[in-house]
Amino acid sequence: MENKEIQNVLSEMAEVAGYLWHRGWAERNAGNISVNITGLIAKHEITKPKPIRYPQTFESFNRLHNEVFLMTGTGTRMRDLAKNPAGNTCIVTFDEKSGVSFSACRDNNENNLKPTSELYTHLAIHKMLLEKKKTHKIVLHTHVTEFIRLTQIKKFKQTRTINRLLWGMHPEVVMFCPKGAGFIPFILPGTKKIAERTVKELEKHDIIIWEKHGCIAIGSTLNETFDNIDLLAKSAGIFFACRNAGFVPESLSDMQINRIRRAGHGL
Repeated sequence: MENKEIQNVLSEMAEVAGYLWHRGWAERNAGNISVNITGLIAKHEITKPKPIRYPQTFESFNRLHNEVFLMTGTGTRMRDLAKNPAGNTCIVTFDEKSGVSFSACRDNNENNLKPTSELYTHLAIHKMLLEKKKTHKIVLHTHVTEFIRLTQIKKFKQTRTINRLLWGMHPEVVMFCPKGAGFIPFILPGTKKIAERTVKELEKHDIIIWEKHGCIAIGSTLNETFDNIDLLAKSAGIFFACRNAGFVPESLSDMQINRIRRAGHGL
């Protein structure tokens, strides 16, 4: 594909995929990415193979009829995406006639690559972003080791305690992630239930921690989305480093956190 704008998106996907792999957040075929590329590609640039049928019902996604998405393929590895983004992604369009099928295509489509197994969740999130008129174009799911560790601890399996911990470890988290992260107790991945719960939480947060399963995040660009995940992960990492050294971290006080918030708002 000669489309330069799509090539730029693919290059950024490759860059971030490399970060995820090297951080240890993308073992085997873990993680998935989708980008709304509507407006970056013309219909005639998309060659459509046979529609792909899914067991789940997708009728509620009629809002996406005119949208085009670039997604990682099911079973693909981030380390491979980093080296060959075009060969590990597919373009997804909604079938306007039936409302339940999708066409996936790529430049070298000999394997008829299918979209990520978390397709339902990705589409549900993109639908919400459009309906809420948000500027976010990115949905990124990755197995952040620090979040998986954190949600092995009963105390931190709730939004309030997770965010108090993350804000307390590092002032940059208060500055750049003022909404903190949402939290969802364990739900079977790839299901309609986890999609619906995630969409609801993303109306309040840009990052959702899935119990024992990493996180899913939204952003305007892939690098911005990665940066926010990386920042929260560092804060969790500081907590565990202190505990491994044999002491409970002191944490920023509520007063210090509020002062940082006010400074961030120019008050």
